Amino acid sequence: MTDQAMEVFERARSRVAGDFRIMIDDSEELLKAAATVSGEGFTAARMKFEEKLNRAKAALADASQPIFDKTRETAAVADDYVHGNPWKAVGVAMAAGVLIGFLATKRWATGAA
Repeated sequence: MTDQAMEVFERARSRVAGDFRIMIDDSEELLKAAATVSGEGFTAARMKFEEKLNRAKAALADASQPIFDKTRETAAVADDYVHGNPWKAVGVAMAAGVLIGFLATKRWATGAA
């Protein structure tokens, strides 16, 4: 499931990057139009720009959704595990804290930054 979500995310990310490139090009056109074109041309350019911006926002939201869903699912599984095995979870957390403390102290003692 994670590989599939990442693949969907990568495809959407590429689409969003392309949309942002187009949006930048359109914004440059919009700026040029603001200086040289009549009010009607400016309005058309602004509407085109807003449409591209809305598409980019929607693509970003679509790209983010699978990652958010997988994160919620993983958090729910972890929550269930901790509630089912509280002492194991406490032991793992303590061991991780001791290990991090040991490594941090060792690094600090050797003068590495």
